Amino acid sequence: MHLESTIEQLFHLVASGDRRRARTFVADLLGRGVRPERLANDVFWPVHEMLVKLFKHAQISRLSYNYATRTLRQLADQGALAYVRAERPAGRVLLMCGPTEGEELGAQLAVDLLEAAGHEVFFGGAGVSNDEVIGELARTKPSALVMWASAAADAPAIRGLIDQLREIGGHPNLRIICGGGVFNRADGLAQEIGAHATACTPAALVAALNAPTDPTPAVASRPAVRRLRQAA
Repeated sequence: MHLESTIEQLFHLVASGDRRRARTFVADLLGRGVRPERLANDVFWPVHEMLVKLFKHAQISRLSYNYATRTLRQLADQGALAYVRAERPAGRVLLMCGPTEGEELGAQLAVDLLEAAGHEVFFGGAGVSNDEVIGELARTKPSALVMWASAAADAPAIRGLIDQLREIGGHPNLRIICGGGVFNRADGLAQEIGAHATACTPAALVAALNAPTDPTPAVASRPAVRRLRQAA
């Protein structure tokens, strides 16, 4: 599989709304032995990032964006059914994401791969207040809180949440991981707002969650504001 041309071809198919040809294209890749997990991380994820970037800068129409996100979601749903599932549980995760269709699609790609890797994922989506998130942390007791495919406008609230969790001190072993979305566009932002780790792809997120826990507390810093302005 030539990755760059594969990404480009699928992008044009989903953006044109040609769902039948997009399904046929993906089925052909699977028939040639490409694993669905690799398709999700190495093809679907880059297509998702292209869509978000181009739509953000008004370089594709709303119709093309809608076509693409909905077709890509269907392809992701179908592919996830064939993922190889881990036999052992790997931990519990609470995952939140940005507010748009594209950002939710990016989060779904991550959630599906996390679940295949053995993680129990509570996928909260967008628009949830910090107080609700803190309440859900107390209820579900996850080992990690993941803020994934977030918008630039979400970052101040995420920093506020991290500060609030540190002040409360009720989750000393909770790992906070940020990635995708604005965190991919503003290098270093995740660490500057106080996250323990960052990841740029769904597969990297799985690896970060499976890595040994870093006991170093997250510490926010002032340059985060500048990073946000650069990414907006």
